[in-house]
Amino acid sequence: MNIGFIGLGLMGRPMALHLEAAGHTLHLWARREASLAPFATVNAQVHASPAEVARHAEVVFTMVADGPDVEAVCLGDDGLAAGAKPGLMVVDMSTIAPEAARRIGRQLAERDIEFLDAPVSGGEIGAINATLTIMVGGRSEIFEQIKPLFACMGKTITLIGECGAGQVAKACNQLVGSVTILAVAEALNFARQSGVDPVRVREALLGGSAYSRILENHGQRMLDRQFKPGFKAWMQQKDLRIVMDEAHRLGLMLPAAAAATQAFNALVGSGMGESDTVAVLQFLEKIGSAATGNNRPAKKEI
Repeated sequence: MNIGFIGLGLMGRPMALHLEAAGHTLHLWARREASLAPFATVNAQVHASPAEVARHAEVVFTMVADGPDVEAVCLGDDGLAAGAKPGLMVVDMSTIAPEAARRIGRQLAERDIEFLDAPVSGGEIGAINATLTIMVGGRSEIFEQIKPLFACMGKTITLIGECGAGQVAKACNQLVGSVTILAVAEALNFARQSGVDPVRVREALLGGSAYSRILENHGQRMLDRQFKPGFKAWMQQKDLRIVMDEAHRLGLMLPAAAAATQAFNALVGSGMGESDTVAVLQFLEKIGSAATGNNRPAKKEI
């Protein structure tokens, strides 16, 4: 197929390359020329605008930062809709607000353009290994047509419901993930500040009811001091903003999510927004030492 892909960052780049490796022709547009460099030796054509991508593609995937970016790429003056033929399928794999997805879907439908919201979980490693979890909202007929392409990029692929439902599922994922990352960081910091080896504590917790994949994977990265971003803290902050905005709109109380939101607001506000989410451990260490005067140095393993 002729497949458009817009958004060639940490996640989008390997996702697009998986589609090309499966035999499809890529049609690309990027704001930064550097983002296109990895595609110089593969079956890909570079275009001057999203509208030009749409003119050449049967399906276009977008993987950009936030709702306004998706809206600009899809509906801007030189966006996908400006160049689309009737029946073009647009699949947004970004994480945006559910209502934004619904609004974009409605406006594209008015122009005979199909739309799926299909946010992902799994981070950069999941994108590289094609093991992403993909949560999809939209018409089941379009989902079935796109499913073989999703299978090039992900392992767990679920149609959640109508347009916007994929983003609701992703918001739930980010709620659970951010709260658990914060809890793991608090536990490891608590152990260390108590004079107990956090490596041994984590080992014990992995065998009990506190086990989670985040304790296993992210917890190990905290112990290894691996703060190079696979999923940046400012992106977690942005996703939590979506969760809290939706909670406000629905009149829901989300106390754990609210606490995680404040923690990531503080992390980003301290200048650590480009670090990985697991850097919340560093932030807890920093503020804990400042508050108590406890300057116990972090052991090498944490």
